[in-house]
Amino acid sequence: MQIEYSFPPTMAAVNARVAGIDAVDYGKTRNFLDGAITKLSPYITHGFIALPDIVANVEARFTAAQAGKLISEFGWREFFMHVWQHAGEGILHDMRAPLDGVRYQQHMPDDVLTAQTGVRVIDESIQTLYATGYLHNHARMWIASYLVHLRKVHWRIGADWMYAYLLDGDLGSNHLSWQWVAGTFSTKPYLFNAENVARYAPALASPRTAIDTSYEALEQIARSSCDVGAEPLRRKPKQFMTHPIAQPMLFANPINIDVIAANTNFVTQLALDNKKTIQLIHPWMLADPAEDQTPNSATRIGIIHLPFHTKFPWSSTRWAFVIARLQALVGVIYVGDVHELLAAHPLLNATTQATLNSGYASLYTHAGVDVQPYPKFVPEPAFACGSFTQFWRQTQAKT
Repeated sequence: MQIEYSFPPTMAAVNARVAGIDAVDYGKTRNFLDGAITKLSPYITHGFIALPDIVANVEARFTAAQAGKLISEFGWREFFMHVWQHAGEGILHDMRAPLDGVRYQQHMPDDVLTAQTGVRVIDESIQTLYATGYLHNHARMWIASYLVHLRKVHWRIGADWMYAYLLDGDLGSNHLSWQWVAGTFSTKPYLFNAENVARYAPALASPRTAIDTSYEALEQIARSSCDVGAEPLRRKPKQFMTHPIAQPMLFANPINIDVIAANTNFVTQLALDNKKTIQLIHPWMLADPAEDQTPNSATRIGIIHLPFHTKFPWSSTRWAFVIARLQALVGVIYVGDVHELLAAHPLLNATTQATLNSGYASLYTHAGVDVQPYPKFVPEPAFACGSFTQFWRQTQAKT
């Protein structure tokens, strides 16, 4: 039961999904793999649409009681951003002490990479991830729990691996979620068993495997250094897309992007013309231009800061998604070290949007670049919150 997902990189697709949100069905079915989820996260991550706009649409069509669960789930994304903003690169390391005495591997098992663990829900979810770049949140949690607690893979190794394939890969949401599962950003490890899978994804039930046991037994395994290993394969693995980034891609040259160039002459010419506003469009701000931004008043340049993608590579599927949208928005895309470019060719009147992704995040250090804030739908708490409950309470008190 490999679930198919499709994410056209267009505003028409975004608008259709927003219009199709059913907050009532979402609240009732969101935990089921075939539930009424919004499938908007790739578009939110890459800034096709901002959360305040989605929330406003939902609140206009549903009562507070009907929309409450969906709105609070959107709140989790803002909470993860809040933690990332305060902790910085600390989110890439244990936020709290790991389980005492457990030894974790620093590599991914081959049977996991090839989706041949023998646990059906894990194997088919990995196939879905490879084929589509997307997973239901429940499937993400099951994979993370299986890898960390049953296969003893360190959460950072798993988080980096999953991030590389996700269209909606967001370091805050992804890595802090893996830490929440691991118990380094929560009070206890997240565990699941075959009964849980049978309830929310009955077609992927995994009886007679390592997860077909009690939570007490799983807790003991989680707090030991025992790797349960792969299961005997009871069925021939399905044919699926070849493991697409055994070596994650720094940049997807096979996409045939003619517009991409390290075109310093183009940027130099713009730097001499301070009559125009130059917008630096990075991969997390892919919305349509504002109505007051005419071709004569602003020039849009796409930027791909390769040092970031060297550290956090993306799959060819994600590159295709992002570049297709960039091509629709800009006339030229600079690929390289953006800071070296701006140091050599300072811009006098440039704008961009804030992001927490390293390298892109420090564009404000260049004198001619005005960084606009990232739009949020809840107010920022006055202090760093260590839990979602605390964060949500603080934001709701201000609204």
